[in-house]
Amino acid sequence: MPDDFDTPPATSPDLMPGQLLARGVCRHLRRAHDFVCVEELVPVRGLRVDVMALGPKGEVWVVECKSSRVDFTSDSKWQGYLEWCDRFFWAVDSDFPTDLLPEETGLIIADAWDAEILRVGPETKLAGARRKVMVQKFARHAAIRLQDFRDPGVAAFSDI
Repeated sequence: MPDDFDTPPATSPDLMPGQLLARGVCRHLRRAHDFVCVEELVPVRGLRVDVMALGPKGEVWVVECKSSRVDFTSDSKWQGYLEWCDRFFWAVDSDFPTDLLPEETGLIIADAWDAEILRVGPETKLAGARRKVMVQKFARHAAIRLQDFRDPGVAAFSDI
């Protein structure tokens, strides 16, 4: 049986460059580290992380995907994500000027098909109560996405 990770995903003209990076990051984290991921999760009003990953031991990682220098320099909220995860990473493509990224954060080089962790940032363990909140948000976010995928019409009831 062929390994689905060996087959590049179909290119999708409606995906933005950052979303393509997120796809490669999610594929890598699942295959190489047994993390499951959701994209565009809102930990708290005003913040939306590109990728939130949940590890096999309950680890919570946040990955911010930056497709260009301007994308990175215009991001003024990234430090607000640190209190919502155990580890924080940037994901960029191989042409990104990585010297712009803070050295005290993790670094992932990615494309639409895969990724590689070049630097693991420091671990700052979430408090138990915050971890519980994040795992619940992760679960609800994943379940809503799955339900919307399986029954697109149900999304019309989401404002109830």
